[in-house]
Amino acid sequence: MAEQPLIINGVTIKPGTNTIIDLPAGRLYTHAPMSLPVHIISSKKPGPRLFISAAIHGDEINGVEVIRRLLRLPALKKLRGTIIAVPIVNIHGFINHSRYLPDRRDLNRSFPGSEKGSLAARLAHLFMQEIVCQSTYGIDIHTGAIHRSNLPQIRANLDDEQTEKLARAFEVPVIISSNLRDGSLREAAAEYGIPMLLYEAGEALRFDEVSIRAGVNGIVNVMRTLEMLPPSRSKSKKHIEPVVARSSAWVRAQDSGILRTMVPLGGRVKKDTLLGVVADPTGEKEIKITASFSGIVIGRTNLPLVNEGDALYHIARFEDAKEAEAIVDEFHEEHSPELMTSPTLEPDYLI
Repeated sequence: MAEQPLIINGVTIKPGTNTIIDLPAGRLYTHAPMSLPVHIISSKKPGPRLFISAAIHGDEINGVEVIRRLLRLPALKKLRGTIIAVPIVNIHGFINHSRYLPDRRDLNRSFPGSEKGSLAARLAHLFMQEIVCQSTYGIDIHTGAIHRSNLPQIRANLDDEQTEKLARAFEVPVIISSNLRDGSLREAAAEYGIPMLLYEAGEALRFDEVSIRAGVNGIVNVMRTLEMLPPSRSKSKKHIEPVVARSSAWVRAQDSGILRTMVPLGGRVKKDTLLGVVADPTGEKEIKITASFSGIVIGRTNLPLVNEGDALYHIARFEDAKEAEAIVDEFHEEHSPELMTSPTLEPDYLI
């Protein structure tokens, strides 16, 4: 049985073809047209249809590089099924280095959208109809917000058995069983019965090599689990068994000032561990920031200038925080980039 043709924006993508389509996304007020680049790789062999998206928040650019590297992998010559890759969904925000659309709406709170609604609603509707509804699985790539870094993690609905299987296959150190948020892409995909993962890693407006490498490898692992790619022949590759967070919470600044951080991203903390110190510029007043419970730091601010109430450290709670720390260390050892002899040399991936 051959793979069925896929139609996006009225263009028929035949099995066995590699196609790039510009999906119209309205115009700027200068009358210049805007479009979403969509890269489709369709195999002659039938299989799942996997959409992979990034930059739904326009300043979260790590995923753009993850998708670029993924599409260059030689292993895709053995693909079964179809990849629908959209590296830049919020094209307006991407151009403006902004998380939001020009109307200040959050695209990831605007799904499933509306054909006649706001700009965010229209873009969400377009993405749902042309991309999501044509897929059987999805992976959406995010980073922390501006001036915040996230430890590589998967957020997914672990109550769904198939979604949990894919979340574990991604092989990042931490999985967070995350509830569906109103207006999010994950919620809209779930309404159509499409299992979906959200990969969080790195910081907005920055490339993070470990996060990028882990993202490419994670997507390849998921594709192998879906039998879109053959199993790995490498016997030396380590398999990371992730830990699932029971809950997580942010530790916030009690007062405004200058933050000195004490604990790195991925660090294990115990209750009342000193995370950092907020001081005034003269050094006369210092406030200690401590952990409210034991766990692993999965998110952290990178900006030393903080206001009262700012989120400083995101801590996830685990059954065994020591085990979680060991898995984080193993993950970083596995994905740390090797020394490169040329500035243009790209890292190799175990595929």
